[in-house]
Amino acid sequence: MTTTAQVNAVLRTPPASPAAAAAFFSASLAFHADVSDVAAAIAADGEPGFVVLDSRSTASWDQGHVPGAVHLPTALIPEQAEQLLDKSVPVVTYCWGPGCNGATRAALALAQLGYQVKEMLGGFEYWVREGFPYETWEGPEKKAADPLTAPVDAEDCGC
Repeated sequence: MTTTAQVNAVLRTPPASPAAAAAFFSASLAFHADVSDVAAAIAADGEPGFVVLDSRSTASWDQGHVPGAVHLPTALIPEQAEQLLDKSVPVVTYCWGPGCNGATRAALALAQLGYQVKEMLGGFEYWVREGFPYETWEGPEKKAADPLTAPVDAEDCGC
């Protein structure tokens, strides 16, 4: 039998039951969207059934943003959301990247106003790193996919 002293840090706290894990991961998918999934939904027919919202500053928006996104900095959501967004259409928020919780704050502000909302995991950083086109104040741009974040020789990662 293994004693607590011999259990590694991963298993020191045992995994959740399968039922608890299923509930947690199902909830996670209800709150989050993957960059690749957002890009695929937009590319499929141009009408994905949701609005993408960039919650960053104007300077950040000008530096680069997801094509077709609505620009609404988090601080302005309470006073401008109803003029820019339809409550019957889900919203997917993003900010800079995984090191930033701006999209989370924006999603919270929108949810408190009665919007259905998800947060785009990876934010603008992973949008660019995965090789998706983006727009700047100078026009459209696109960088090669980073092989550490996206498959280079395949349509998708298979997940």
